[in-house]
Amino acid sequence: MRIAHLADLHLGFRQFQRLSSAGNNQREADVARAARRAIDLVIEEQPDLVLIAGDVFHQVRPSNPMILYALRELTRLRGALPDTPVVMIAGNHDLPRAAETGCILALFRTVGVQVIEQEATRLSFPDLDLAVLAVPDTLGQPLPALTTDASARFNVLLLHGEVKGVLPEHAAMLDRNPSEVTVEELQQSPWDYVALGHYHVHRQVAERAWYAGSLDYVSSNAWGELADQRQHGVPGKGFVMHDLATGAHRFVPVPAERRFIDLEPIDAHALAPADVDALVADRVRQVPGGLENVVVRLVVREIPRHVARDLDHKAIREYKRRALHFQLDTRKPELVRQRMASGAGGARPSLPMLVRQKLETRVLSNDLDRAAFVSLGMDYLQRVSEPIALAQEPGAEAGFMLTGPDAP
Repeated sequence: MRIAHLADLHLGFRQFQRLSSAGNNQREADVARAARRAIDLVIEEQPDLVLIAGDVFHQVRPSNPMILYALRELTRLRGALPDTPVVMIAGNHDLPRAAETGCILALFRTVGVQVIEQEATRLSFPDLDLAVLAVPDTLGQPLPALTTDASARFNVLLLHGEVKGVLPEHAAMLDRNPSEVTVEELQQSPWDYVALGHYHVHRQVAERAWYAGSLDYVSSNAWGELADQRQHGVPGKGFVMHDLATGAHRFVPVPAERRFIDLEPIDAHALAPADVDALVADRVRQVPGGLENVVVRLVVREIPRHVARDLDHKAIREYKRRALHFQLDTRKPELVRQRMASGAGGARPSLPMLVRQKLETRVLSNDLDRAAFVSLGMDYLQRVSEPIALAQEPGAEAGFMLTGPDAP
């Protein structure tokens, strides 16, 4: 009893200002092709049931060409697997704010897809001895009771939402909060499989409960997703094949249409602009196959504003021209109080601490010894501080303040 579990297609997703040869947004075309490849692979797998766990579209009102594209692909899926039920639920990206407006996913009922977009519905498949509780996004409203059907041999929960306390911060959507469910709620009934949608990285979150992940990088933070994939050993984007009878679980990668590469960060502490330029060029040369048509990020940490301003922007513009998208993420040095040891309690840094931090981060000529430079600066500070300290000793004349052009 094998099920295919897909989620978060986000058809219509657009990003960056590049067009395809057909005149469409290039990333929109990438995402559409990823969906087509996924359906090709599902057809090859010949599952007994197909589950689509929400966010079929990226917007509540997708463009007409994208609606037609989705309709053609789902028609192709139903035609290739005529005896395989296809169940689809609505995600938070699919649902309009006003319930009376209607959800575009209802259109897919015309090609035999069982669409659940308004409220939780239990579907029965007697030929498979299977029951599916399909729970679309409730847009922040309480979830229904998540219970199994005792009369069915297999019970599957299909749900779009966020598992509370499990997902990383970057996975939070910026438009509307999705449904929220706890691990305890997912495990209160003996589900044979829980098919989740919303989080874009394939991941197990409870016993027999999995996110399939998205089919492409379709969030505002692809770099967070790449980090999550590395952390959890996920090879990329794709969908799930799961056998309810044996428990065998397999992630099926969908070949990437576009490479996303997060280069090794640069620490620009105490570096001159030319030094940073050389390191950026070296990182760019390390991109496998070159910059052409890839999406690349390079983080440069600890770089003061005046150094970033004097970088070779002509070279940076050339990197951006070659890549589909090149992001040079420059980050200013942290505040001194953030560098202080724990236990400082946010205390205001002293003048010597401020001066030392400035001297340690100031751009120097390559022939200057930084340690000697910092030592000399701190020595000068001590010299000018001594008269001030003497003036503040007991017995010194009170109320004296030097003003005018001779004031320090």
